[in-house]
Amino acid sequence: MIRLEGLGKRYGAFTAVHPLDLHVPRGELFGFLGPNGAGKTTTIRMIAGVLRPSTGRVLLDGHDVVSMPAEAKRRLGYIPDRPFLYDKLTGLEFLRFVSGLWGESGAGADGRAMQLLEVFELADWKDTLIESYSHGMRQKLLISSALVHAPAVIVVDEPMVGLDPKGARMIKEMLRAFAAQGGTVFLSTHTLEVAEALCDRIAILYQGRIRAMGTMDELRAEAAAGGAHLEEVFLKLTGAEDIAALVSSLKAPSEVPAGGAA
Repeated sequence: MIRLEGLGKRYGAFTAVHPLDLHVPRGELFGFLGPNGAGKTTTIRMIAGVLRPSTGRVLLDGHDVVSMPAEAKRRLGYIPDRPFLYDKLTGLEFLRFVSGLWGESGAGADGRAMQLLEVFELADWKDTLIESYSHGMRQKLLISSALVHAPAVIVVDEPMVGLDPKGARMIKEMLRAFAAQGGTVFLSTHTLEVAEALCDRIAILYQGRIRAMGTMDELRAEAAAGGAHLEEVFLKLTGAEDIAALVSSLKAPSEVPAGGAA
């Protein structure tokens, strides 16, 4: 469903993402992890068609995102890490607007919008301007807008940001259900517990290259980490396993001598 073929991105002499080859099939919940600056968001933006690749291509259900953008993007629901919405629209108006971008309107589109607002507990706010929404409500509305045209692929960058525990659980259950019903999820998150619990396979990106990829058992074997959790595996594979030693080496501030400072 998602295929990256030699996908890379350069900015002048700097290579943000070295050529990546990757296939995520239909029905898989795929985790895409890495430390800050590894190239995750750049890769996601190329998949979503926001950034143009320097090399290679992205195929969504066989459609090239650059040469066949309309066909490719119709299959895609993109959920970025920051919700950018139109504050002077109500929640329902915004979903109607997004539906209209896909050529959908009328009772069918409104029914789909209302269904999503109900699922994400926004129905009571459907006629309220978005400028009044909390960050968590905005995130839920953004996710609703990514699903309103019934995509086959969801690309998600930090979906749990700003959500309370109930909202976070709701999103996790939604992602599981979407994949179980044959959809494809490409998930990037810094919350390693979420990735470990949800994902069928995980790729760890480091300095613009895939350092390791596979199931949790395969990643543990790659890192020689026994039965470790993803956090320990991640730290080993990204060269940060000595962080505990670094922290323990920090010295406490010297005590102020009796009688006050000099």
